[in-house]
Amino acid sequence: MIENALKSRWAAGQATLNGWLSVGNAFTAEIMAAQGYDSLTIDMQHGALDYAAVLPMLQAMRASGVVPLVRVPWLEPGVIMKALDAGAYGIICPMVSTADQAAALVRAMRYPPLGERSFGPTRAIYAAGDGYAAEANGQILALAMVETAEAMENLDAIAATPGLDGIYVGPSDLSLGLSGGRIQPGPDREEPEVIEAFHRIVAACRKNGIRAGLHCMTPDYAARAVAWGFDMTTVSGDSRLLALAAGESVARFRASLKSAA
Repeated sequence: MIENALKSRWAAGQATLNGWLSVGNAFTAEIMAAQGYDSLTIDMQHGALDYAAVLPMLQAMRASGVVPLVRVPWLEPGVIMKALDAGAYGIICPMVSTADQAAALVRAMRYPPLGERSFGPTRAIYAAGDGYAAEANGQILALAMVETAEAMENLDAIAATPGLDGIYVGPSDLSLGLSGGRIQPGPDREEPEVIEAFHRIVAACRKNGIRAGLHCMTPDYAARAVAWGFDMTTVSGDSRLLALAAGESVARFRASLKSAA
């Protein structure tokens, strides 16, 4: 089986950069995959796409060697297994708030005797190479999203879940949950209570030998997150990057017209 490059980079002490795919289009995925990210996550939860779009996006990403991840819509074993069978090398699962939920995520992702995943890797057995059945349990990443007040209360137990590879932080929902709605959702938080939660999450991951990831908007904030101890940071995504680049181009054109007048 082709090695999961995220695991090898983390083992070497390297922080990794993740990209985000919300547009259900194989060409967009192929373009993003060619930009040098260590991994790319297809967002089935909030992205404008479904399984019919996920499969060709994974195919389009293959040539680049980028590690393909999928954020599933919810903790639902059938959807998790189909994403893995399509070739995902890791699952990011939203709204994991208890150790029991984290354990359920692990069970859905591991073949027996470590879990309850049904065998039938329709595309993965070709895309991942020989040995998938024997090696997938050790290569596929199970990442639980900690993004609620309840999850923070159960943080140590979640992080200690056998078979869990890491915690991925959704700052928007975490900010909402910790503040009771007082803090408006969004990435790159500066509120002391949110940053304190980030540090607690990193510490819990370190204590249990698992990895910590954070969703960010800007490269500068992502670099700060790496300094705090996060192993993986996501910087923006396809829809936002398209909007920013297009908006900047239009603004420069309007400004050039005014200066030339």
